[in-house]
Amino acid sequence: MAVITFKPFNVCSREMTVEYENGVVTHATVVGGCSGNLQGLCRLIEGMKIKEVISKLENIKCRGSRNGQTSCPDQLAKGLKNANI
Repeated sequence: MAVITFKPFNVCSREMTVEYENGVVTHATVVGGCSGNLQGLCRLIEGMKIKEVISKLENIKCRGSRNGQTSCPDQLAKGLKNANI
């Protein structure tokens, strides 16, 4: 099992951690942000292939983000994409 932790940009959440094995998410946590929504998101992506997580979550926008052009799900996708897993 491997773990990636990263800091998202321009959103309310402050840290994201994803555990994975063989390209599949086994567990995820987010510090900060909208707790209930992010807990739900983390549970939903468990068991998903990382490439599928990226394709489903990238480019989602949130009015609550600092620039209105990103979101916590988008930042999760970007963090995974940048990790080149």
